[in-house]
Amino acid sequence: MPNKLEKLAHPENAAVVTPHDTNNLANAGVLYVGTGGHVAVTTAGGNDVIFTNVGDGGFLPVFVSKVRTTGTTAANILVLY
Repeated sequence: MPNKLEKLAHPENAAVVTPHDTNNLANAGVLYVGTGGHVAVTTAGGNDVIFTNVGDGGFLPVFVSKVRTTGTTAANILVLY
């Protein structure tokens, strides 16, 4: 079983993210942002943060359990896990 660092470097799966203010992602993972903007998340550790001005094709190398609608302007987001 890979540890978190190995999974961060080499995720095995990807899924489309539909931002939601209360629902957690089915699988926590790192994010790929297709169309840039702000990304409001809850980290796997429980912190609520907003990554501002994420560029097109950007990656967020932190494990995320939720992508919130409120505060998110980016689109075409994938979770890699």
